Amino acid sequence: MAALAALCLAAVAAAVLTGEAPARSAACPWMSRALSPETRTTMLMRAMSPSDKLALLTGVNPHAALGVADGPLYVGYVPGNPSLCIPALTLNDGPAGVSDLMVGTTAFPAPIAQAATWNTRLERTFGQALGREAWNKGINVLLAPNVNIARVPENGRNFEAFGEDPFLSSQAAVAEIQGIQQNPVIATVKHYAVNSQETNRYSVSSNVDDRTLHEIYLPPFDAAIAQGNVGAVMCAYGLVNAIYSCQHSDLLTSVLRQELGFRGLVMSDWGATHSTVPSANAGLDLEMPGGTYFGSALADAVAAGNVKTSTIDAMARSILLPMFRLGLFDDPPPPLSTVSLTDVSSPADTQLALKIAEQGTVLLKNDSNALPLRLHAGDSLAVIGEPAGFGDIRPYIGGGGSSFVSSATPVTPLDAITARAAKAGATVVSANGIDPAAAADAARTATVAVVFVYDQEREGEDRPNLELPAAQDQLIEQVAQANPHTIVVLDTGGPVLMPWLDQAAGVLEAWYPGQRDGDAIAAILFGDAEPSGRLPQTFPSSDAAVPASTMDQWPGSGLAQDAAFSEGLDVGYRWYDAQKVAPLFPFGFGLSYTSFEYSHLRVERVRKDIMVSFTVTNTGKREGLDVPQVYVDDPRTAGEPPKQLQAFTKVFLRPHRSLRVSVTLAPRAFSYWDSTTQRWRVTPGLYRILVGASSRDIRLRGFLRLPAP
Repeated sequence: MAALAALCLAAVAAAVLTGEAPARSAACPWMSRALSPETRTTMLMRAMSPSDKLALLTGVNPHAALGVADGPLYVGYVPGNPSLCIPALTLNDGPAGVSDLMVGTTAFPAPIAQAATWNTRLERTFGQALGREAWNKGINVLLAPNVNIARVPENGRNFEAFGEDPFLSSQAAVAEIQGIQQNPVIATVKHYAVNSQETNRYSVSSNVDDRTLHEIYLPPFDAAIAQGNVGAVMCAYGLVNAIYSCQHSDLLTSVLRQELGFRGLVMSDWGATHSTVPSANAGLDLEMPGGTYFGSALADAVAAGNVKTSTIDAMARSILLPMFRLGLFDDPPPPLSTVSLTDVSSPADTQLALKIAEQGTVLLKNDSNALPLRLHAGDSLAVIGEPAGFGDIRPYIGGGGSSFVSSATPVTPLDAITARAAKAGATVVSANGIDPAAAADAARTATVAVVFVYDQEREGEDRPNLELPAAQDQLIEQVAQANPHTIVVLDTGGPVLMPWLDQAAGVLEAWYPGQRDGDAIAAILFGDAEPSGRLPQTFPSSDAAVPASTMDQWPGSGLAQDAAFSEGLDVGYRWYDAQKVAPLFPFGFGLSYTSFEYSHLRVERVRKDIMVSFTVTNTGKREGLDVPQVYVDDPRTAGEPPKQLQAFTKVFLRPHRSLRVSVTLAPRAFSYWDSTTQRWRVTPGLYRILVGASSRDIRLRGFLRLPAP
């Protein structure tokens, strides 16, 4: 067996490419585009030796493989095989833009800001731009999107996913995946399947029941496969019910392959593989970054009969099939050696980053129409706080970790607001906020004060609590005492507490807004753009008023560091509704610079689906964007939360105009997961169809009676 292992490693070394396109020789008949991806995969598999297949299943060190000591580089690399026309797999992070020290790429708003747009068309356009920039940087596997549900608001990667609701997360993920894969790039949905915290992320066991798993945590992955046709899935670091995610046969084979019908590539998170035989037999295809448990160790396991050759064939097929299906064989990206320093960020991309930042900004409070600002000649505006950008202090455009796009030069709020105020004849004074007394002095004589504050979310650690760090609550309070016309702008990755809320005239949640930060917030503040964002996550009133409030739930307790998902289905707004707890701001909430009314609800059957239609009217004096949301309240006997989001849309209306809106509810909207029969079932009875502007602002109510099946 040592000879076979040596042969495997030699094949890997011989196959390393520097990024050149694979040869298009007559010896590779599977290169014909006229053939189906399945046929091409089968033909190639027949031509591959055992060592050829094994070489596909493990990454290598890209520095060594590409002969690059430093500088921009892929985060993962699987060598190609020129003799078989197999291109290399070049993997890179990218949920908020092509990252991992790549230069010349766009820093888009964080995924939580993308989710706050509630605009799937915009998200698909983002995916297209993201995939295009990745391909132009030599990348053909993008490690995005992250669809983990925001169970814990303190989660250090809260900013990197789409919030607390499975349906909203599903729709955002599908749109992004479809956009990415319009390019010859494989999208990777992650982190499968239950990854809700960074504390003890390598060892925590998420102990969750089967029904909750299927109804809360699996739907975004299901949608990514069924609707997005995603090419790759990444399994997570931690354990699910005491089994490592990347060697969990129930999750990887029974659920992912058999139940959800996934036919693509399953890769490990970086360093999340913990075994050879259990991982391969469970359904893991690709060890990343590779070399420890697959490679020669896997070759030895095959020789010993612990892993079947048919398993190796299935693993290789799972990698090759999406490569053919999504064009990686036919349109390889340019080699990194020629594009490492190329600027691939287009004006259209930066304009898209601006649009997402604008539409994702949520207006949380607006007393006495404090916003938009109405400044005139002689007025003054105080801009306060580190995120506004002062000298070497950069604005908080993204969260920390692998998703951060480091090369972009952001537009600072201070610069953009100063330029915009000048158009109105107003002047700007500023203070970085490090000295609250000096900040209060700057605000005292100003017409309006705008205070920018931040949190510090980053991969690898959770926030200790939901308070703003660095005494920023006290900063806001002192500024608001000095100037009652104080607007607070939150540059945060998730919910924060607001003990100063009553003192602020207005509050905007701008999230981590990407490189067009200043342009976006200036446009919102002055009314050049509409704050049409809606919360993808509930903002609690205290650290204790959250679904996972005990140590057993988060971060976990005991020697095994188990996290008990004892809240079950009651995640996010479901818990607040079930427990009748008032949040600080509810899921789906967001004010506007205009006003909207809903009327004339109609619920009717259209074959197997349910059609819900209603009229939206702009009753204000400005044009604007609104997000009507449709929730379903099941019969009590179903044992479901009080109501759950099942449809939404985003509409644009001019003043005093109306629009008839129709959305379709599929049978799954009325189903629950029966763990006994392992199938989706419908409870007969009376269902309420609720249309509202948030989970707590229901304006229309309809009814639907479903018979026993």
